[in-house]
Amino acid sequence: MTLKARWQQILSPDRLGAGAAPSARERTAFQQDYDRIVFTSAFRRMKDKTQVFPLSKSDYVRTRLTHSLEASCVGRSLGAVVGREIIDRHGLEHVEAADFGAIVAAACLAHDIGNPPFGHAGEDAIREWFKASGLLECHDFTPAQRADLARYEGNAQGFRIVTRLQSPANPGLQLTSAVLAAFTKYPRPSHLDTDLDGKSGAKFGYFQQDAEAFRRVAAATGLVERIPGIAWRRHPLAFLVEVADDICYLIVDLEDSARLGFVPYATAEVLLADLAGDSVNGGRLERLSDPKERLEYLRAKAIGRLLEGAAAVFLETEENILDGGFDGELLGHSHLAVPLQAVLRVAKECIYVARPALEIETAGFEVLGGLLALFATAVEAGAGHGRKTARERMLLKLLPSQFLGHDGEPDADPYVRLLQVADFVAGMTDSYAVDLYRKLKGIDLPSD
Repeated sequence: MTLKARWQQILSPDRLGAGAAPSARERTAFQQDYDRIVFTSAFRRMKDKTQVFPLSKSDYVRTRLTHSLEASCVGRSLGAVVGREIIDRHGLEHVEAADFGAIVAAACLAHDIGNPPFGHAGEDAIREWFKASGLLECHDFTPAQRADLARYEGNAQGFRIVTRLQSPANPGLQLTSAVLAAFTKYPRPSHLDTDLDGKSGAKFGYFQQDAEAFRRVAAATGLVERIPGIAWRRHPLAFLVEVADDICYLIVDLEDSARLGFVPYATAEVLLADLAGDSVNGGRLERLSDPKERLEYLRAKAIGRLLEGAAAVFLETEENILDGGFDGELLGHSHLAVPLQAVLRVAKECIYVARPALEIETAGFEVLGGLLALFATAVEAGAGHGRKTARERMLLKLLPSQFLGHDGEPDADPYVRLLQVADFVAGMTDSYAVDLYRKLKGIDLPSD
């Protein structure tokens, strides 16, 4: 297959479960995907989900929602830059640079939609609870089903949300295959007989219940197989999604941390200036006396330069990426890798271990573990595994019907019913999880 034909397939507008997507110049299929994501309840809930600082009282600090919007902006620009060159190189027909940008922007918009409360600490809390609960040994799970719960992954939850849980009657949002494949940074299941190297094998991107849906996405976009029907190399534009995410979380986390006092403004300014390099207008920077304004200016310049560097690496290694031979980080291979590593070191030493973040994330283990214990015990009893107590009957009534079987009772399949409990808890916002936990534990009682 020629590179031109490969790209035409990679940009597949076919909608999962709905066939070819109707499109118009005014609003393409990929732009429609962006809009569908924006209007979901799962996207709105990210306004109260941790980015770095959980339950922050500051209205300045980013949430998962603002982070995702910023990443989508960077992703749109990055995709359009790459797309313009790819179209010129291969003479792609009926494709515009804006299509590349729209695919990456939509995937960026949804990239954190599966994150549970309390960020990555929430993922750890869910994993640890399932491993300690004893439930994984109580049922005849396959190794892959057991790994789905023991290695619970927000990326796989995100794929599940957009393909199944949102608008379940459809099912899912029926996004285009190009957007779904670009969204899936880890196109593999939770359990494999052998480990996979490279970035695409570091985590997993779909649960067993959603494996067939991803196989259809992989086939539609022509992903390179690593293990036939089970694991694949990344969709080329997934590398751009990763870049947009990395740029935004590292650079803006640094900005947020300086604003909150965890990193000195002078330190943040030096780090951003190293990234911005000669793109900085010295005269304009000197006219800015407010430390916040200086940081905002340097942040914008640093993002622009990182975007250019990532695009250059992608275009230089295009054929290797398409063949599946490249499976690293674009930014790690750019000329800005060294100053970016300096930002990462500061983030690890000063930002991600900040006491307020650690205190609330640690409390998140208690909150999420407590909620999982309550509802998992209730659905197990409701499925016939023991006599239901009055409290368990009440808890089942509190569980939305979306997270129960078709008859309004816990699903007969133990894997599905426990996954549905995880769906319910993972979908909560930080504040709602804390509030519900306090009420169910009798710490706070509902008021009139």
